[in-house]
Amino acid sequence: DERSIRVLAFEGRAWQQAGLKAEAIREEFGISAARYYRILGELIDSPAALRHDPMLVKRLQRMREARAATRARRSLSIGRPLD
Repeated sequence: DERSIRVLAFEGRAWQQAGLKAEAIREEFGISAARYYRILGELIDSPAALRHDPMLVKRLQRMREARAATRARRSLSIGRPLD
C-alpha cells in the first residue's frame, strides 16, 4: 500500500542522528517512533516489501538480526559470574 512504500522510501534515507529521525517520523507520518518501528518490523517481513526493494529490505533484516544477536550476548553476559 501507499504507506508501506512511503515507509520504505523514508527508511532508505541516510540518518545520522536518531533524534532528527524521530522528529521526522512524527512530521512525515504523524505517529510515534515506537509505532513506526513496529510497522517497519512487520513490513520488512513482507514478501511484497522484499519484491519492492530487495536490497533495502535485506539490509534492514540484517541490521535487525545484528541488534538481536547483540541483545542476546548482553543478556548472557549479565547472568555470568565475574572471574
